[in-house]
This record gives sequence, C-alpha cells and structure tokens, in this order.
Amino acid sequence: LLNLAQGKFGHFTEKDVKWLSGVAVDYGLVSVHKDSPLKNLDDLMKALRENPKALSFGGAGSVGGQDWMQTAMLAKKAGISPADLRFVALEGGGEVLTSLLGQHIQVGVGNISEVSSYLESGDIRVLAVFANRRLDGKFSKLPTAKEQGYDIEWPVIRGFYMGPKVSDEAYGWWKNAFDKMMANQKFDAVRENQDLLPFQLTGEELKAYVYKQTEEMRQLSQEYKLSQ
Repeated sequence: LLNLAQGKFGHFTEKDVKWLSGVAVDYGLVSVHKDSPLKNLDDLMKALRENPKALSFGGAGSVGGQDWMQTAMLAKKAGISPADLRFVALEGGGEVLTSLLGQHIQVGVGNISEVSSYLESGDIRVLAVFANRRLDGKFSKLPTAKEQGYDIEWPVIRGFYMGPKVSDEAYGWWKNAFDKMMANQKFDAVRENQDLLPFQLTGEELKAYVYKQTEEMRQLSQEYKLSQ
C-alpha cells in the first residue's frame, strides 16, 4: 500500500485491482537495547528534541520505506524534521535486530512479528507499538504510542487481491473461501504461529479500508516529498 501511495507502480493505483481478503495484521514498533538509558517513548522524544543527531535509528529499507516512515512520524511528533535524523538503512528486520543487539544503532524500527524471540530473552525493550490499542496475548505488556500520549499508528495488513478482469463469479468463490477459512479456529493457530494478529476483512469492507489507508499514506508521503 505504501508503494502504491508513493506511485512506485507507474500509473497503477489501488483502484486497479480487486481487493479480496485481509487475513492478518502486523504493527510497527520502536525498540532499544535492554541496557539503553531510554526507558519509554517520552525519553526517546526528549532525546530527539535535545539532539536528534545523537541517536542512530536502524530500519529495513531506505528513505521512504516502511521503517523510515515510522521514524519520520516519530520525528514529526517530536517537532523536528526527519532530515535531521540519523537513519541507517539495513537489509531487513533481522539485520536491524542484530545491529541493535550489538549496539551499532541506538534505536531499532520494525514490526511486531520480528521481535518475539528477543522479547522472550529480554535482550530488547520495546518503547512503543504503533497500534490503536494494546495487543493481545504475548504482546499484551507492550505499551502503545497512543497510551503514552503520541498518536502514531502503523498497521501493516497481510492479504490478497485479484486482477481487475477476474469474473464476479470467480471473485465471489474466493471471497467465500476466505470467509470460511478465517472462521475456522485452525486458521487462528496458523496466524498466531507467524506472530501475526487478527484482521478479517473481505470484499467491499477490505476495499474501503485499503482506499482509506492508501490515501492517508499518500498524504503523508506528499508531506515528506516522497511521492512520484
């Protein structure tokens, strides 16, 4: 959705496919090493305001990507320009966590599905999850940015879409299949095994959600001068 919002697929937009099913959601987060002096999101924001160049953020991908966007949103809430941040572009979530554990970066930005084993070992501290409310299960102890006074959300949905010329009959068959699958408790176990969280929208409801999310990302990308 972010790539669509930034025009990275040429003239194609979110309106050029048939959105079928959202089956799970991941959420962004910001974390630090267990020995970091930063204990909560307020500590991070204060440090950013005092000297944004003193902290190095690590995230997967480059400027304009998922993790950079989350970092930029943090900067905005701190009242500073994203251009003033030190952002280290790394290969993926694994490399971000390796760099954080080695203290080569001070702050890691990523997704909740990447950090489960590190939470269990106690090697990292999650300062905030970018969800609209506290998550359930093993992630229930992690504070959200919202509850700490910072209105930041970054959901990453996992799902499926179909080509624009797929027949209504075929589309309806797949929609019903996904509705049936997500009503089965066996699917809950599959989703949980991947450290993903419940998200169940199909058909028109998913289409409306996608259009809304993509437009919000488009506006944010334009604000940061990232749209093509």
